[in-house]
Amino acid sequence: MTPSVAESAACLDGLLRSRCSVRAFRDEAVPRETVLEILRVAGRAPSNSNTQPWRVHALAGEAIRELEAAITAVFDSGQLPPPHHFPAPLPDEYGARQADFAARYYQALGIDRTDAAARTRQTRRNFGFFGAPVGLIFSIDACLTPHSWLDLGLYLQSVMLAARSRGLDTCPQVSFAPYHAVIAPVLGLPEGQVTVCGMSLGYRDERAPVNGLQMPRRDVSEFVRTMGF
Repeated sequence: MTPSVAESAACLDGLLRSRCSVRAFRDEAVPRETVLEILRVAGRAPSNSNTQPWRVHALAGEAIRELEAAITAVFDSGQLPPPHHFPAPLPDEYGARQADFAARYYQALGIDRTDAAARTRQTRRNFGFFGAPVGLIFSIDACLTPHSWLDLGLYLQSVMLAARSRGLDTCPQVSFAPYHAVIAPVLGLPEGQVTVCGMSLGYRDERAPVNGLQMPRRDVSEFVRTMGF
């Protein structure tokens, strides 16, 4: 039986509300076919002129450990400058929300924000996909413009929702982006591809306090302007 509009809306709304960035996972494997199923259905995401610019590199087991070792070796050596995911200075409106996130995040982890060593150890956990059984690396052709990057963003959201509908959780991770020079040879990325981000995928550890982190969202009245209604 085809679900009603109300049933479909309730299902999608539930997925959107329950999706969150999970940073601690159970030691429970995710079958390869389940991963492919998620990535396949997410491929229905829209893209400009149906260009479908995304590429995905799915890792598990030894492949995750190999990539983690390569990145952490560079991370620990301090050979790369700190990543800059935002402009400097970040406008006050966005900077305030970023600072609020950091305060909530480290509090959930029991890390004092002045404890640089503990914060570094937590950052390092990114590169092992926070212990998730599956790690995804997303790349795109470096010649493409921001509109194609938007298409990739739509695909990323579709992956996260498809995973959530199957009882799985995710964490998108821009922390991988600065390590493209390390990632490319390990994964055999084609010439001309650039690493956009990674994503952890697995079953959340309900016992981990960090997974109880609740991030506030702006009310629609704060970012929507309506006209002609």
